[in-house]
Amino acid sequence: MKRPDFLARVRPPSRRAVKRLLIAVVLVVVVPVVAAAGALRASYAGVPADDAVTRGRDALWLGHAWLDGRRTDEDLARLERRIAGTGIRDLYVHAGPLEHDGTLPASAHRGARRLLDAVHRALPGIRVQAWLGDVVARDGTGGLRLDRARTRQAVVASSAEVMRDGFGGVHLDVEPIRDGDRDFLALLGALRPAVRAAGGVLSVAAQQIDPLPSMHSASRAFGSPKWWSQAYFAKVARRTDQIAVMSYDTALPWESLYGGYVAQQTRLALEATPSGTDLLMGLPFFHTDDMGHHGSAETAAAALRGARLGLTREDRHRERFGLALYADFAATDDDWRAYRSGWGVRGGEGREG
Repeated sequence: MKRPDFLARVRPPSRRAVKRLLIAVVLVVVVPVVAAAGALRASYAGVPADDAVTRGRDALWLGHAWLDGRRTDEDLARLERRIAGTGIRDLYVHAGPLEHDGTLPASAHRGARRLLDAVHRALPGIRVQAWLGDVVARDGTGGLRLDRARTRQAVVASSAEVMRDGFGGVHLDVEPIRDGDRDFLALLGALRPAVRAAGGVLSVAAQQIDPLPSMHSASRAFGSPKWWSQAYFAKVARRTDQIAVMSYDTALPWESLYGGYVAQQTRLALEATPSGTDLLMGLPFFHTDDMGHHGSAETAAAALRGARLGLTREDRHRERFGLALYADFAATDDDWRAYRSGWGVRGGEGREG
């Protein structure tokens, strides 16, 4: 078949042009990637301080099965054995999800009092927070419209509902939140006083911090609000009693890179979190394999060592620091062993390894 005339007029690129293009690709893409990988590997090197262990401020995300009756007394006894002697102080029990208008169906938290009574009997001293969340609307998609004042007011009212159930706080997980989102800050500004007035604490699940200068701006240009700037993270942290970084789903392929990334995230978060706010780093207790999460790389052991290294380097003696384990329904025995052996028990006694 005869080539179209416009193709006949197109000259193939010269070898020199091809060479220049390859050099440009190496300089613009390959070199930065290799440099970043080297930096992450370096962050994972070294030895954590012996006293970079639990401060008794850790948390565990629990699925909705604990509220709807699927979990039994035997499950609670098993949980008691799992966390006995560890630094776990908070349980985030899924009590949602919120409706897109910010309201909370009564059916979502109907079993709250039964669960709270059972936990308080079996695990005295453990604080149970209501985990509330929803996907946030963006770019015309359905979801929680935080730009509407009535939606934010409804979220505050929903939080008051679960506090009347007897929860010790509210753990808010609404995502994705764009860097600089003022509506989210406005929600926190109204929500924290309401939760505190009811005798509880406000905890927030936070997105990761920009690992490179202006990474959040670049990711936003491609339609992904993956990262927050360190300055925005600090604004969120100042409006909460506890902030838990979702330091997983990084798409990194190897443990050393992931562990170095968590060390870097820990350092950045420590720099930004006020001394009066609890900072928790998320520990992956799940093993999904997809584009965003490689189970062989994002291990509990790697995240734990990375968090210890970051703590050692940045603020070794900070007491308001812990780990948040995600999540109970996907955790394996190996995950729990890694947590116990690598992070220790309250008071530092009985730590393995």
